[in-house]
Amino acid sequence: MTIRLKRRPVGWRRWLVASAAGCAVLGGVLVLLPGSPGELWARGPAAAPAPGPARLAHDAVAAGVPAALPDLAVLIGDREARVRARPLDARNWAVLGAAYVEQGRRTADPARFPQAERALRTALRLAESPAALEGLAALAVARRDFPGAARWGERARRLAPGRWTTQAVLIDAYTGLGDHKAVGRALERLVELRPGTAAVRARKAAVYRDRGWREDAVAQITDAVATATAPAERAAYLEQAGRLAFERGEREEALRYFQEALRTDPDQRAAQAGQGRALAALGRTSEALTAYQAALDRQPRPEDALELGELYESLGLGRAARVQYGLLRERVRAAAAGGADEELVLGRFEAEHGDAATAVRRLRAEWRRQPSTAVADALGWALYRAGRAREALGYAVRATDGERGGGVRSAAYVYHRGAIERELGRYGAARRHLQEALRISPWFSPRDAPRVREALAELGEPSVEGPPSG
Repeated sequence: MTIRLKRRPVGWRRWLVASAAGCAVLGGVLVLLPGSPGELWARGPAAAPAPGPARLAHDAVAAGVPAALPDLAVLIGDREARVRARPLDARNWAVLGAAYVEQGRRTADPARFPQAERALRTALRLAESPAALEGLAALAVARRDFPGAARWGERARRLAPGRWTTQAVLIDAYTGLGDHKAVGRALERLVELRPGTAAVRARKAAVYRDRGWREDAVAQITDAVATATAPAERAAYLEQAGRLAFERGEREEALRYFQEALRTDPDQRAAQAGQGRALAALGRTSEALTAYQAALDRQPRPEDALELGELYESLGLGRAARVQYGLLRERVRAAAAGGADEELVLGRFEAEHGDAATAVRRLRAEWRRQPSTAVADALGWALYRAGRAREALGYAVRATDGERGGGVRSAAYVYHRGAIERELGRYGAARRHLQEALRISPWFSPRDAPRVREALAELGEPSVEGPPSG
C-alpha cells in the first residue's frame, strides 16, 4: 500500500524557515550575555531599574553626549535585562551596545569594546538601523580605527541623511583620517541639522581649534558650557575649555576649568589629568603628581601615564618614570586585546624613551592607515630621533602648515619643527619656530619647554650684519 503524505501549505513552510532563522539568531545573541542560556531563562528578566537615571543615560547616549557613569551603569543593567526578556529586539541591543561604548570610553576600559561590538552587530543582524551603524562608528572612534569609523558612519548617513548625531561621529572619523575638507562638510551639515545646541557648539570648538581659530574655539566652548544642562555633559565641556586654555599658556584659567569640571562631575578623570598638567606648569609639583595619580587610578589612559612619566623624568626621578612607562605598555596591551589602536601613543613613547627605529616603523604604518595631523607630528619626530632629519622635516611641516591641514597652534608641534630645522642647519627658521613655541605656551611641557630655551640660548641672536660684499 502506498502512503501519500499530505502536502503542507506554502505559508506553513515559510513560517518554519522564519522560525528556524529566528532560533539561529536567538541562539547567537544569548551567548553574548553573562551566564548560560538556561540560567538566563531560569532567572528571567531582571527587575526594572529606577526610570530616572536610566532615562538620563539613554537620552545622553542617544544624543551622542557624555553620560554620568552611575546612570550608565543603571542603563546597562536595564538593557541587559530587556535583551534577556526580548532577545530579538534590535533597538535594545543597539542601546546596550552604545552604552557599552560610552562606558568603555569614560573609564578607559577596553574590555567593554568587544561587548559593545557583539551587541551592536547583533542589533545589525536583527535589523539594519542607523542607531546600530552609528554605534559601530562611535565604537571605531573609541578604538582609534578611523577608517572603520568613516565606513560605518557613511553607511549610517546613507540610511538616515537627517540624523545629526551621525554627522558628529563622522567629524571625529574624518579628523582622525586627516581629511579636513570632509570635516568641514560634515560640520556644515551638522549645524544645518542641529543649530545652537551645546553638543554642536562643542564640536565646532574642536574643529575651530584644529584649524587654529583659537578665539572662535573659545567662544564656542564657552557657549557650550553655559548651555549644557546635564552635569556630565557640562563637565566634559569644561574639560575641553581647560585644554584650550592650557594650550594658550593660560595656566591659572586652565586649572579653574579643570577644577570646576571635577566639582561638576567627580568622574571626569580627563579633567583630573588636566589638573595635574596645569599644576605642573604652575610649579605646584607635589599637587600635580597627586592629581595625575588620582586620574590614572580611575581612568588609566596610556597618554596620561606618558605625561606623568615625563614629569617624573623632568624631576630627576627616573625609577618613578619607568613605573609609569611600564603602566603605559600594560595599558597599550590591554587596549589591543579590546581591539583598540594605541600605536600613536606607543610610537611617541618609543621615539623618546625606547627604540626610535621601532617608533618609525609603527608610525609609518599608522600614517598609511590614518594620516592625521597628530600622526604627522609623531612620525616626523620619530624620524628626527632616528637620525633622519631631512625626511622628518616634511612631516613636521605638514603638522604645522595650515595650508596642508596642520592649522592647530600646538607648542609641541612647533618645537619639533624648530628642532628638526636646527639639526638641518636652517637656523633662522629654527629660531622663529622655537620662539613661536614659547609664544604659544611657555609652559607646554615640564621637560620640553626648558629644552626650547636651551636651544634658543645656543642659537643666540640673529646676525644684524649684511651679506659679505663680493
